[in-house]
Amino acid sequence: MRFEFVTATRIIFGPGTLKEIGPIAAKMGIRALVVTGSVPDRAQPLLDDLAARGVGATVFAISGEPTTHLVAEVAEKARQAGCDVVIGIGGGSAIDAGKAIAALLTNGGEPLDYLEVIGKGLPLTKPPAPYIAAPTTAGTGSEVTKNAVLASPEHRVKVSLRSNLTLPRLAVVDPELTYSLPPEITASTGLDALAQVIEPYVSNKANPLTDAICREGIRRGARSLRRAFENGADAAAREDMAITSLFGGLALANANLGAVHGFAGPMGGMFHAPHGAICGRLLPYAMAANVQALQERGQGSAALHRYDEVAQLLIGTPRATAHDGVSWMQALCAALDVPPLSAYGVKADDFPLIIEKAAKSSSMKGNPITLTAEEMEEILKQAL
Repeated sequence: MRFEFVTATRIIFGPGTLKEIGPIAAKMGIRALVVTGSVPDRAQPLLDDLAARGVGATVFAISGEPTTHLVAEVAEKARQAGCDVVIGIGGGSAIDAGKAIAALLTNGGEPLDYLEVIGKGLPLTKPPAPYIAAPTTAGTGSEVTKNAVLASPEHRVKVSLRSNLTLPRLAVVDPELTYSLPPEITASTGLDALAQVIEPYVSNKANPLTDAICREGIRRGARSLRRAFENGADAAAREDMAITSLFGGLALANANLGAVHGFAGPMGGMFHAPHGAICGRLLPYAMAANVQALQERGQGSAALHRYDEVAQLLIGTPRATAHDGVSWMQALCAALDVPPLSAYGVKADDFPLIIEKAAKSSSMKGNPITLTAEEMEEILKQAL
């Protein structure tokens, strides 16, 4: 057995920890680029704290998922402004944008120089500018991953700028930042978080360290996602979901994902659809397809037993089976009002291209069994 585990240099978790960023940032640089989500007001307490400590700030708000052109443009503006530290405070899009910008600040060039699949895939040679990540959603776990997911409109795909060097210098996970999330965002990001502790647990690159993280994440996410959806002020549920998201990021960065994210990456580049909503819609059908495929031609695979364990963690009973887990997940998605893929303009005519792109994705390579094109099409049909 051989495995590695990499993560952010330092992780701070807990209610009210946002206030700890200021003094740490002041030791990293004198002018910060602060990348926020579409609601930049959430960053105001941080901006006030930075100003009080003599750290200047250039603010950039990102609406939607970051594109290759956008991060190149903002990196140049940050360079001209003399920014020497980058802080991402927002959802996964803001954090990924900040991650990529920090890398471009010191390495130069264009995003396509470093991107996999559609770019040159060159390695980063210089450490990025010091980067601090503070998520305001409980979903991607991007604050502890080494990849920055960027959309390329001309290629109609999302790909990753990926390097151990891009791991944040500091990740601050403050559950209080998620209290104001509306129910639909709570649902989509929460299902992404849940998928990211389930898929690494059954992936072909699982290891004992990520297994332990995933078990705890599945248990917490299962007991708290619906509660957070129904009552955003439920502090205990919000804390559980923040932990689930963090653990998902730790797990995916050190094991792998699977069919859900194998589909979600290409689809996010082809359609204007939230990443978490795609993941949530696909999750129960991908679980069912994997279980059936493993029963038919993967009897010796440990992943089949692991799907039973996932069900037992989700439902909270030692007698639950993989099929029970699928049914439980379908019921959860129904309770969270997860929209069908057709709501985002996906049509059956799009399936061949989606399948072609998904089959080549790095996430699909982590799936516990290689799915046939027919099995992949059936997942999409059910999710449509």
